[in-house]
Amino acid sequence: MIYQTYQPHTDLSSLVKFYWTLEVPFDPKNEKQKLIPDGCIEMTFNFRDPIKKYISENEYVIHPSSMVMGQRTRSFFIEPVGNVESFAVCFYPFGFANFVHQPLEHLVDKEVTLESLFGAAQAEKLERAIFAAQNTDERIRIIESFLLERLTQNGMVDKLITQTVDSLTETNGRDSIRSIVQNNPSQRRQLERKFKKHIGISPKQLGRIIRLQTALKLILSEDQSLTRIAYESDYFDQSHFIKDFKEFIGSTPKQLLRQKGNLQLSSLFYGES
Repeated sequence: MIYQTYQPHTDLSSLVKFYWTLEVPFDPKNEKQKLIPDGCIEMTFNFRDPIKKYISENEYVIHPSSMVMGQRTRSFFIEPVGNVESFAVCFYPFGFANFVHQPLEHLVDKEVTLESLFGAAQAEKLERAIFAAQNTDERIRIIESFLLERLTQNGMVDKLITQTVDSLTETNGRDSIRSIVQNNPSQRRQLERKFKKHIGISPKQLGRIIRLQTALKLILSEDQSLTRIAYESDYFDQSHFIKDFKEFIGSTPKQLLRQKGNLQLSSLFYGES
């Protein structure tokens, strides 16, 4: 697997976390790969063979060749049917809302076509240009031109949302919503509504996913006891640690450690991001 990341233009750096490319040659021995919630929304383009998304143990759907993946609140498995060559935009939690009009709560745990978000004409023009591009640098220029044009049309997400996300990120999800809104019930309700519209999930859910990612990075990159990882990730106790893993990943931390073959992509995507 060859995975590379690229930094966005400064005009987009507060909204786009990075761009990434992935190349995986087909190998019949390759195992299904588990994708885990990370708090980000992604726009992806797949240039080679189709990719399956499993909706049960044996049932699957085929991903569109270009799509937007909304916020995820549960993990799922994917499996390529051949060679993989992908290019993607990874948006910060509040980033994607600046380019669309639709409430993002309708995208949660879904993959949607570009046409459904940007209209047939714009989606077709973008897809044609991205697929005809000769290299990653050219694709980045194309997508940034598209995003900057959309940005001027849509305006920016307000500061209450961005400041809350920044606070959750800086504290690895520890900061409570009560402390952020300073016990103001009306502001808390307003924040919940805005989060659903502009991020897709609640502030509490995002905080839990950010904290989960902190623990996941330690599990993937370091040889530490799970008890120490839970402590370093600021879980109250082992039961909260296990509960979040079961809810968002579908397994306990111990079970996850036994799924190394299914975590090769996660190690690339989440190990150092």
